[in-house]
Amino acid sequence: MGAYTLFCPGCGHALPDHYTLRCDCGAGLIRTRYEARQLSLKDLPGMWQYYDWLPTKGHIDTPGKPITYKSEGLAKELGIKELYISFNGYWPEMNARMDTCSFKELEAPPTIQRAMEHGGKAMVLASVGNTARAFAHLSTITGFPVVIVVPEKSAGNLWIPGREPGASIRLITMEEGNDYADAIRLSERISSMEGMMPEGGARNVARRDGMAVTMLDAAVTMKRMPDDYFQAIGSGTGGIAAWEASLRLREDGRFGEHLPALHLAQNLPFAPMYHAWRARRRDIITEQDMPNAKQQIAEMYTDILSNRNPPYTMMGGVYDALIDTEGDMYAVTNKEATEAKKLFESLEGIDILPPAAVAVAALLQASGRGIDKSRKVLLNITGGGLERLKKDVPLNQVQPCLKVSGPDVPLEDIIKVIEWRTLSEKS
Repeated sequence: MGAYTLFCPGCGHALPDHYTLRCDCGAGLIRTRYEARQLSLKDLPGMWQYYDWLPTKGHIDTPGKPITYKSEGLAKELGIKELYISFNGYWPEMNARMDTCSFKELEAPPTIQRAMEHGGKAMVLASVGNTARAFAHLSTITGFPVVIVVPEKSAGNLWIPGREPGASIRLITMEEGNDYADAIRLSERISSMEGMMPEGGARNVARRDGMAVTMLDAAVTMKRMPDDYFQAIGSGTGGIAAWEASLRLREDGRFGEHLPALHLAQNLPFAPMYHAWRARRRDIITEQDMPNAKQQIAEMYTDILSNRNPPYTMMGGVYDALIDTEGDMYAVTNKEATEAKKLFESLEGIDILPPAAVAVAALLQASGRGIDKSRKVLLNITGGGLERLKKDVPLNQVQPCLKVSGPDVPLEDIIKVIEWRTLSEKS
């Protein structure tokens, strides 16, 4: 079970997995090739039902998994007969138990499990909210140490549901004026220190294959792949994961031959991938696609969907995924997103997070433009149920251990505060 190798789509070479994040050829994103060519569900908890297509040798007992169901309210409103919703969040009445309320909870378990299997002592990651919360939550459960870097305004997104934050978490905040790209720069510097392991972002196959469970669960529930797939993106890693999952499902042979068309949405005014795609450019041109990037990010409805260095251009990235699936991109205004949130919640009966509202708004745009409503559509609600969760459990805030002025702060200052040698020995 779980046997796999890594390969590079660029040069075609197989790669040994030493927590490998890239090929020496630098051509693009490495992928997993699983020994099991057909998907077989396992008697394991949560997302680990899909263990055959997760890049680990073991598993962590976590209950979270997507819940795929056929919509009634929103489907009737839009006139789409076969609208399915992948709900990634907390909704106990629907047996949805992602307690951090985000599909980032699909990334953390296989990523940390893979790191532990390759001798990791502590992991470093950057985030503006949902990813950090998922990794902090799992660190509290497993005791595996994590160092998390976030812009100060995003620190409020880091809470642990129903339990006190573990001593294995070190949260570093960055002063006002820093954004996600700055957090990534600092996290990369910290990960170069002895004993630290980078989380890896889009290059980590465990992250992508974890998020791919959304497409796997939908295909199993629907008994075929959807025709259209809607999701909001910041980096686009979730869209890439859906594409890669579809490639495996097509090879399986039981879920259809046609890849789902990816419909990926960004939140205006910051939408660099949307602008590049509309011009059918493989490259993101900073001056044209990201003028006044930090100001634009500050004006977004949800800056969780911001990334100044997304995996759009590289081989196997967002551009290739859109081309291969004959997909499209959408730009959603703040007003459209807030209205879509209200509409979804009134029709489906559960609250959703702002990034998911952007995906709903994209579906509304597509419906208004005349999408073929006889097609089978999958809407990825990437986060929801926060208001529902608050009724059941306390949310305990993770407190920062250090605030820094920017990404170039001396590492000596960080070493003293995070007690990195002690931290790395705790696992």
